[in-house]
Amino acid sequence: MAQVSEEREDRVDATGEQPAAAPGTPGPAQAGTPATPATPETGAPAASGPGEARRAPNGLAASATGSVSETGEASRLSAAGTAAAEPPVASRATEAAASADGVAAESRVTEAASADGVTAESQVTEAASADGVAAESRVTQAASADAVATEPPAASGTGASDTPAPPEAVKKASKAGRNLPAAIGVALLLGAAIIVSLLTVRYLFIGIIAIAIAVGTFEFAGVLRRVADVRVAMIPVLVGGQAMIWLAWPFGREGALTAFVLTVLASLLWRLPGGAKGYLRDISASVFAAAYLPLFGAFAAMLVPPHDGVGRVLTFLIGVVASDTGGYIAGVLGGKHPMAPSISPKKTWEGFGGSLVGGVVAGALTLSLLLDGHVWQGVIFGVAIVLTATLGDLVESLIKRDLGVKDMGTLLPGHGGIMDRLDSLLPSAVVSWLLLSAFVPLG
Repeated sequence: MAQVSEEREDRVDATGEQPAAAPGTPGPAQAGTPATPATPETGAPAASGPGEARRAPNGLAASATGSVSETGEASRLSAAGTAAAEPPVASRATEAAASADGVAAESRVTEAASADGVTAESQVTEAASADGVAAESRVTQAASADAVATEPPAASGTGASDTPAPPEAVKKASKAGRNLPAAIGVALLLGAAIIVSLLTVRYLFIGIIAIAIAVGTFEFAGVLRRVADVRVAMIPVLVGGQAMIWLAWPFGREGALTAFVLTVLASLLWRLPGGAKGYLRDISASVFAAAYLPLFGAFAAMLVPPHDGVGRVLTFLIGVVASDTGGYIAGVLGGKHPMAPSISPKKTWEGFGGSLVGGVVAGALTLSLLLDGHVWQGVIFGVAIVLTATLGDLVESLIKRDLGVKDMGTLLPGHGGIMDRLDSLLPSAVVSWLLLSAFVPLG
């Protein structure tokens, strides 16, 4: 048996093969013992355990021991390499946390951008919706006001409307365009002052003209300077304007025209220190102001001195007032066809017809009753006054539209400024003096 065992070991050493396991004996893999690799020096397998090493010869045992040592060292080196190749658990956890942070940050940025976009879109949509609703509400309210203003009230059992019309509809239906009670009150006060001056000391009316012309000049020059930077020569125009009016009393048209010429010369000299820039513009405005206000007003003053001066002034004033009143009433009640929409949109042909009726009736009555003239003269006078009063209204409307203002002043509630009441009176004063001098000569 010993010989057989030794021979078997010799064959193992010579061939490097493992002996076949005896039947029923588990092999290395089955027994849970790892297979031992062969050593590179001898080609013999490393010892699988200490008992087997003891059975080997001395040389074989030493070789087996070296193989085991080298195998252990190789295993440690392989394990170290594997450990170095594989990332540590902490590193993998860090990378996973960084990846999670990146995903979370990207998700938060995406959500924030999405929320901002949704919010901006929501705000735009809400603003557009609010604008649309507001515009639709305004259109609906305007249409409702138009319908209420134009639709007649529904008749009830008592013959009156059950629901009172709203204030907006009443205001629209009136078509007043201004504070009517205030306008009527101011007109009555001015008319009373004029009548008192004419019936007491008629020359006081010249003082009223002078004050009105001075205030109107201030208003006109102020608007020109404030809106168009046009500088009227105020001192020459004011002083010369008063000279035109007061000299017209004793000297008539010669005194007024002389004062006007001197006013123009004074304005030319007054503006010289201002230099060349805007000189022609300022001088033109100064000459226009001197002619339009005090020179035209001087013709109203020339109606006062004759012995029948009160009748002449009343014929002039009543004709202008009747023209304005007739045109206003006719325009409010039935004005549908604009006369000059680009100049004065509220002035209509129906209103002009009302002015003709009022002016002709007033002219026929006043000229025949107050001045002992003929009716046909009064008719001509009335037509002429209507034409010049309408022309004065259109001219001042065009001036205000050119300057971009609604009124020349605010002194008279419901009317605007003095200039806004002088518009129809000033050109009519010139025509009144000319026609009355021809129809009713001075005795």
